[in-house]
Amino acid sequence: MSKKKIALLVTAALVSALFIAGLGLQKYVSSQIAARVEREIPNASGVSVSIPITHLPKNLTSDEISSVKIAIDEYFTQGRKTSTSLSISAKNIRKAQPQVIGLLDVVATIPVSTMVESSEFTDAQIVGNTLLVPAGAGGAGIARLVPRYRNNQIYFELLSVSFLGNEIPASSLPDDLQNQIKSKSQRNLKVPTGMSVKSVSLNSKGLSLNLSGSNIQISELREGIEVDS
Repeated sequence: MSKKKIALLVTAALVSALFIAGLGLQKYVSSQIAARVEREIPNASGVSVSIPITHLPKNLTSDEISSVKIAIDEYFTQGRKTSTSLSISAKNIRKAQPQVIGLLDVVATIPVSTMVESSEFTDAQIVGNTLLVPAGAGGAGIARLVPRYRNNQIYFELLSVSFLGNEIPASSLPDDLQNQIKSKSQRNLKVPTGMSVKSVSLNSKGLSLNLSGSNIQISELREGIEVDS
C-alpha cells in the first residue's frame, strides 16, 4: 500500500474518531442544557435539546452559547391553569449569571379546548387553519372561525357561515353576530416579560402562538404563558 493511501486512511480514521467524539460531546452538552432548563422552568416535562455540532468548539470556549433549540412536550404554569407545548429557538445565550438570551423565538401551542370549553362552541373541529362550529337551528350550518390576537387578548373571528352548501361571508352577516363570537371566545393572554406575540394560528395540535423577544432573562420564562379560562 502506498504512503499516500496510508495517509488517506489515517486521515479518514482521525476524522471519524473526531466526529464520534463530537457526537458524544454534543450529547453531553445537550443533556446539561436540558437539565438546566428543567431547573429554571418548573413543571416542564419531555424536555429535549438540540445544538449544531459545528458550534461546539465556540460554545465551549466563549462566554456564550451560539444557538440552541429546545422542545418541551408539556408545561404547566405555576397556577397549573394552561397546558402548553413549547418549541424554543434561542441564540447568543450568556453563560454568566444572570443568564440572558440575546434572541428568543418561541412557538407555544395550547389546546383549543382552553378557549372553546367555556365559549358555548359545541362540537368544534379544527380543519386546516380554521375552527368549524355548528351554527343555526339544529346545527344545520357551519361557522368558520379563525384566531386573532390584539391588546393582550386572543379570540375567534367569524369568517363565514355555510348553509346547505352556500357560503355567506361575515361581511354579509349582522355585526352583532361577529361581536357575539368575539365576546364568547375572548381570553386574556399573559406572556413572559419582554416577549411579544407576532402571530396566532390553528393547526392539528391546537392554537399556536408565535412569540419573540431579545435580551430575555431565562428566569423570566418561569412566568410561562397563561390563558384565562
